[in-house]
Amino acid sequence: MNIGFLACAATLPGSPVRRKDAYEHDRQVSALTPALTDLGHELRVMDWRAPMAEFAGMPLVLVGTPWDYQDNLAEFLAKIDALEATGIMLCNSPETVRWNIDKRYLGALADLGARTIPTLWVEHPTAADIEHAFAQFGSDRVVVKRQVGAGAEGQQIFGRGESIAPDWSMDRPAMIQPFQHAIASEGEYSFVFIDGQLSHALLKSAANGDYRIQSIYGGSNRAIEPAKADVASAATILDLLPLDPPLYARIDMVRGDEGQLLLMEAELIEPYLYPEEGPNLGPRLAQAINRRLG
Repeated sequence: MNIGFLACAATLPGSPVRRKDAYEHDRQVSALTPALTDLGHELRVMDWRAPMAEFAGMPLVLVGTPWDYQDNLAEFLAKIDALEATGIMLCNSPETVRWNIDKRYLGALADLGARTIPTLWVEHPTAADIEHAFAQFGSDRVVVKRQVGAGAEGQQIFGRGESIAPDWSMDRPAMIQPFQHAIASEGEYSFVFIDGQLSHALLKSAANGDYRIQSIYGGSNRAIEPAKADVASAATILDLLPLDPPLYARIDMVRGDEGQLLLMEAELIEPYLYPEEGPNLGPRLAQAINRRLG
C-alpha cells in the first residue's frame, strides 16, 4: 500500500527553490524507501500542498520534511486537519502536531517536571525585554528564538554590554533563554526514538565562531554511545508527554551547569532523524509503521 511522506517545495528534488540542507530529506527518504518496500509498501513523497485527491487511498501519511510550515502556519494546520478528517492516520498525530508546533510546550513539560532551560515568553520582544532577560538570568548572553519556528531561522543572540538598537524588536511571539555554554564546549545531544525505543544518539557541534549546530550553518555531528543516565533523561521526556506515544521523536538536550541534561526541544513534528548516524533507522521505522497499520 502507498504510504505518504509530506515534504515541501524547498525539500523536493529538482525544485528551483531547494534548500541547502535538502540533502537531509534525500537521506531520510533513501533510508525509509527500501525498508518499506521490503514490507510490501511504497513510499510516496508529496508536497504537503498537493490536492486532497492525491492522498486518496493512503492509510498512513508521515509528516516528513514540510520545512516551510512555520511561515504558513494556518495553511499547514488546515491541511493536517483535512487529512485527519478523511480518516488517514497521520504520524505523528494531528494532536501531537498542534501541541508541539508552539514552543510553549516546553513550559508545559517544565510544569510536569522536565528539566528545561529557563525561559521568558514574550509576545513581541523589544530591546527592553532583552535587558530584562539579562537581569533575570544573570547570563552574559541570551538567545531569542521564535515560538513557532525551526532550524534556528530568525534566531538572534545578544551579549551583555553590547549595544542594542533602541527600536529593535521581533515581529512575532518569541522565547528568550540564557545561552548555554555547553553548546560550544560539548555540543548538543540528540536522542532518536522510534515507538518509544531508543534507535540511536548523536552529538552535534557548531562550526568555529558559531553556536548553531544545524548543517546549514556549518554544524557537524557524530554518532555516540550515550551514557545510561543521559538516555534515561531523554526517555523521561517521552514519559512526560501528555499525548499518545509518538511514532518518532527526537529529543534534543544540552548539558547544564550541574552536569545533568536539560531539554532544548522535543522534536515531534518533522525532525531530521539522522539515518547516517543510525543505519538501522529505516527498518526500525518501517516496522513501526507496519505495526501502526495493524
